Amino acid sequence: MSFQQGLSGLNAAAKGLDAVSNNVSNAATIGFKGASAQFADVFAASVSGGGSAQSGIGVNLTAIKQIFTQGNISVTNNPLDVAINGQGFFRLSNNGAITFSRNGQFLVDKNGFMVNSAGAHLTGYLANASGVIVPSSPVDLMVSSADLTPNATTAGNIGLNLDSRSTVPGAFNYTDPTTYNSSTAMTLYDSLGNAHIQSLYFRKTAANTWAMYSILDANAASQTGPTALAFDNTGALTTGMPLAALNYALTNGAANLSVALDFGGSTQYGSTFGVNRLTQDGYTSGRLSGLSISPDGIVQGRYSNGQSRDLGQIVLTNFANPNGLQSLGGNQWGETAASGQPLVGAPNSGSLGALQSAAVEESNIDLTAELVNMITSQRNYQANAQSIKTQDAVLQTLVNLR
Repeated sequence: MSFQQGLSGLNAAAKGLDAVSNNVSNAATIGFKGASAQFADVFAASVSGGGSAQSGIGVNLTAIKQIFTQGNISVTNNPLDVAINGQGFFRLSNNGAITFSRNGQFLVDKNGFMVNSAGAHLTGYLANASGVIVPSSPVDLMVSSADLTPNATTAGNIGLNLDSRSTVPGAFNYTDPTTYNSSTAMTLYDSLGNAHIQSLYFRKTAANTWAMYSILDANAASQTGPTALAFDNTGALTTGMPLAALNYALTNGAANLSVALDFGGSTQYGSTFGVNRLTQDGYTSGRLSGLSISPDGIVQGRYSNGQSRDLGQIVLTNFANPNGLQSLGGNQWGETAASGQPLVGAPNSGSLGALQSAAVEESNIDLTAELVNMITSQRNYQANAQSIKTQDAVLQTLVNLR
């Protein structure tokens, strides 16, 4: 009987050493989760049931259990490296075959898909043409390299102070600075993305009353105004905002510009003229110049025109029983009946962890503990080998009896 017990012990120690060796060999593997061997004792079956003198017949391996604890987060210089801080798995698609991984080392392939080193596509929610992400069934995430189309200016927002101490000048002539009190300019964009300079001139007409004129691209034919701006005796603007749209005819093939200006918050105080806010909603075309990923998985593109646009959102998947997942190699797991159905959602929501861009999750292997486990497995193997040797000596003694 001791031979069988010793052999089962040798086999168990070898299996335990296999698990430890695999952990040690993957100590530097990104997203790797360690495993531990679990054993159970074995008793011979008995028709009449067990008794107080029942002796075990050895040990067997019951499971190799993966340990899904958090690994350390390590910073990289690649914005497409993504670490999960918390629960969840990346959802990958390889020609329709769905797998799951904690390894967030991604890149963009020649077709614009976000893929891992094995070519599996990262999945998530895509944004529509307006950059709005609508959650639906996860699809392969793609980073479009197409230029961002230009947006014609339709509105401007200006905050300024007009000097109440100014006097009323002569009749307005934009080429003569003595005929207006103050001026500023802002850049507008047409439907083709061409930039135009809109010059604004402010001329005092009476106490607490001003007239605004505008010229586009220093072209006298584009002059508009006067448009009245009125203030009360505390210097607050009383004219309703925004003003009626200013219309400019263009001859470069673009649609005519129609721009509504909002001077809300502007003042007329006894201090020098100054502009503290000058914005407009147009922009020229832009090329993709960079990517960033937010903690909730939003993949945002940055463009050469200073604009940004949401391109998609990475999704994470969790399971009721992660230990039921099947290891497939390549830092990937597959769904099984034991793992339960995948629970898909946005990062940093529910029980799912947050994402960290330009970072990776290191292996959760504790090398010190694994080296101790390796010594323990070695001692177990030696002890079981010694039990076989002792049984052999006992049998030899029995054979030598006369």
